[in-house]
Amino acid sequence: MWNTALVFLSALVLSLMLTPLMRRLALRIGFVDRPVARSMHKEPKPYLGGVAIFAAFAVAVAIGGGLADRGVVGMLVTGFLVVLLGVVDDRVCLSPRTKLAGQIVAAALLVYGFDVQINSIYSPLGDRYVQFGILAGPLTILWLVAFTNVVNLIDGLDGLAAGISTIASLTLLIVAMQEGSSSAVVVTAALAGGAMGFLRYNFNPAKIFMGDAGAMFLGFVLGAVSVLGVMKTTATVGVVVPVMALGLPIMDTAFAIVRRLASGRSIGEADKDHLHHRLLRLGLSHRTTVLVMWAISAWLGLSAVAVTEVAASEALVIVGAVFVAIIWGARKIGLLRVTQEPEARHRSAGD
Repeated sequence: MWNTALVFLSALVLSLMLTPLMRRLALRIGFVDRPVARSMHKEPKPYLGGVAIFAAFAVAVAIGGGLADRGVVGMLVTGFLVVLLGVVDDRVCLSPRTKLAGQIVAAALLVYGFDVQINSIYSPLGDRYVQFGILAGPLTILWLVAFTNVVNLIDGLDGLAAGISTIASLTLLIVAMQEGSSSAVVVTAALAGGAMGFLRYNFNPAKIFMGDAGAMFLGFVLGAVSVLGVMKTTATVGVVVPVMALGLPIMDTAFAIVRRLASGRSIGEADKDHLHHRLLRLGLSHRTTVLVMWAISAWLGLSAVAVTEVAASEALVIVGAVFVAIIWGARKIGLLRVTQEPEARHRSAGD
């Protein structure tokens, strides 16, 4: 318990210290996000917040003894590559194909170089484990890339991605503590502290952006720690916990894909039909929209913790109730309807 608190506080303090330093550096070298048509901000904002989050995370993990675990070391190595890829993308705006290729390389290195894989999941319907065999590696890579991108796609308002990532990290931290997964505890505590510290400077009006570097890193680590610890220990709920922990960005991304395919558009087209855009058009302020989405994430996080405390049959009831509530809410707010024309791709989602 004391080690967990030390890791969290170390990451929090380091993030609070490093973020303004990265802000000054970004302003000095002109590494800023200049507003375009779909931007929510009206003046240039400095990048490199993601670098501060990663640095705080890495040091806190080392303080907590995480370097004794090969999987955690792999997470740091590949997480650094993801941050580097994001920094390059924030600077020169890589093509979607190039960025995806970089994410796949980082995920493959973690899977095959450090043996972090989803080898099986528990199926409550048949009361047995489903083994993936040779598909374990490719499926894990797909999982990691998906998590990397759902956080990046939700990064559309000041403080939104950082807050949701903090809530998701704390959710997985609680589950990891319940299950006694020490490596996952260290990683999630460090991630929660790093994201929360950055949030001090990123909440509206933001003084700095995490950029793709930070958003992709947060998603990548949340996906990786799910494989490393949470999914291996919570046998009766398996994949459900991390999916619910990041339920809001996953839901928003899923509805965006369905919406675009139904209207005959490419799933890669940017638009202003995401949940936060809808809430803003309902008249909510920037801050209120973020707070509402944090509240939804917290509800999903609590639901994820709840399913770890009950029998498989009861867990299925909770998951079913959450799913019905999400579909009802999506229909009420019109998340499956196209209301805005597609827009040109912005160089970063960190606005």
